[in-house]
Amino acid sequence: MLDIRNLHAYYGKSHVLHGVDLHVKPGEIVSLLGRNGAGRSTLVKAAMGQVSATGAVRLKGQEILGLKAYQIAHKGLGYVPENRDVFPTLTVEQNLVLGQKRAGMGKGGAGRWSLDDMYRMFPRLQERRAVAAGVLSGGEQQMLTLCRTLMGDPDLIMIDEPTEGLAPKIVALVAEYLLALKERGISVLLVEQKLAIAMEISQRVYVMGHGAIVFEGTPGALRADAAVRKEWLEV
Repeated sequence: MLDIRNLHAYYGKSHVLHGVDLHVKPGEIVSLLGRNGAGRSTLVKAAMGQVSATGAVRLKGQEILGLKAYQIAHKGLGYVPENRDVFPTLTVEQNLVLGQKRAGMGKGGAGRWSLDDMYRMFPRLQERRAVAAGVLSGGEQQMLTLCRTLMGDPDLIMIDEPTEGLAPKIVALVAEYLLALKERGISVLLVEQKLAIAMEISQRVYVMGHGAIVFEGTPGALRADAAVRKEWLEV
């Protein structure tokens, strides 16, 4: 579904990513772990066309590196940024409609997901559908951003730190949401610092350090590798 090869990325003259290789299979949840500053957010931004990069990024076998972000989104790659980026003066429902795939946008016409699907998944959003997004709680804004991205009918979603600053109950809800996406055939690349949620829902995990991949394997393999956890994850 997503195949990243020899990816190098830059902020000005700063060389942030150093030849990263990563892949996500159809219907798979893959977590990207690492400390702050390791390059995880830069990787997903580079894949989404928001950071200058070289190498190869292929979505469903098609090269997307060098395309604009909206072109990449139309090809089926969704992105949920860490800062959530809701439209604060628009209502919940207006935010969702803005994300909705329109007929003729890419192959297959209108998207697979409707407003009713979102409201069934997160009833709280239906309760708040006429409320301005800017006054929602952090957890509600996270739900809204996730759902708005899903309304664009992606085949794969990259989600950057979705549980940051959320209460444990909402974290559990986000985990259920991600598993529900997997069940409906949507691949997920999850950037996450909370080791517990990543290990629980992922089929594979990558660990980044200093802009490079330092571990790839199953959650079980990472649990068994105390040296990697100590060197690259533990505070």
